[in-house]
Amino acid sequence: MEKTQFEKYLKERYEDQVTWYDKKSISFQKKYKFWQSLIIFTSAVTPVLVAAEISKWPVIAISAIVAIGTTVIKTFKYQENWINYRTTCETLKKEIHFYQNSVGEYKTAKDPEALFIDNVESFISRENTLWLSAHRPKREN
Repeated sequence: MEKTQFEKYLKERYEDQVTWYDKKSISFQKKYKFWQSLIIFTSAVTPVLVAAEISKWPVIAISAIVAIGTTVIKTFKYQENWINYRTTCETLKKEIHFYQNSVGEYKTAKDPEALFIDNVESFISRENTLWLSAHRPKREN
């Protein structure tokens, strides 16, 4: 593989994907932690409000927030996406170090650049498959 082709791949595909997975991981982590914190807080406040015997409407509203938050986390799979995207990002980052230092299979590869591209695309493809299986609606038998 020509050096210019490989450099173009690194800039236009590899670095773009690492940045995308990094940003998405951070975004999903923040969303997950926000909703999970809200659920924890509102779950803890609910029995206190019941014990204080205040109006039933705040208790009902806070209970609804717990239900909505739990549903949001389950529906949008923030934790699963955060972990999958972070794993893919870190795997891609690790791969460039293996390539640059001729470690593992790169040590004996006839075309290390082609091997690098093949490995990177495999990681991306695997993550896409994981995403599809996690987000595909389950069939009822």
